[in-house]
Amino acid sequence: MIHVMIVEDDFRIAKIHEEFIKKVDGFNVVGKALNGQEAVHLVKTKKVDLVILDVYMPDKLGSEIIEPIRSLDSQIDFIMVTAATETDLVRDILRNGVFDYIIKPVKMERFIETLEHYRDMQMKLDKNIEIDQSFLDEYFGHVSEAAITKSTPKGIDPLTLDKVAETIQTIDKGITAEEMGERIGASRTTARRYLEYLISTGKVIAELEYGIVGRPERKYHVVK
Repeated sequence: MIHVMIVEDDFRIAKIHEEFIKKVDGFNVVGKALNGQEAVHLVKTKKVDLVILDVYMPDKLGSEIIEPIRSLDSQIDFIMVTAATETDLVRDILRNGVFDYIIKPVKMERFIETLEHYRDMQMKLDKNIEIDQSFLDEYFGHVSEAAITKSTPKGIDPLTLDKVAETIQTIDKGITAEEMGERIGASRTTARRYLEYLISTGKVIAELEYGIVGRPERKYHVVK
């Protein structure tokens, strides 16, 4: 389980981020801080693996608490979620080795994709005794031209695709896009995109199933 702390001075936005995190398997919010002082205190009292960090806070900049937090636990990672776009500020934050930088207003799918990528990379790091170049390319987002040719289309992440394909293999009676989204921790729109891609590969078919009331549902089945 990845233990997450949210550092955000607007409690309403912090709550929204918490709801996003709850949609992704493998994450647990252990605390929320409204300012830098609270954030440092939480790290002293809670087990924290990942910090979702805003820049603009009442007492100090979020970028100013990265080093104090890392001095308490060097293994903590950071994902910036902020409206800060000033070049010098962003450059300094990136030099601090944050995992990702998301500019507000945040789209749920972008937020969730970052969490899924972080989780998957941590799982691979835990399993790998020795790191090869392909892992580092994936971690840092570098894809060669040859890899692009062999990769899935734009908007289809191979790791998420594998998760969808594995999930549907366990379903005997078919599954809707909404149900798939709930299982993989993604939106219905995202799940449908991956299911429709699997149809294009010939691995999945879709059928309309009529219930007693309401519109028919589009259910996806593995080709047998």
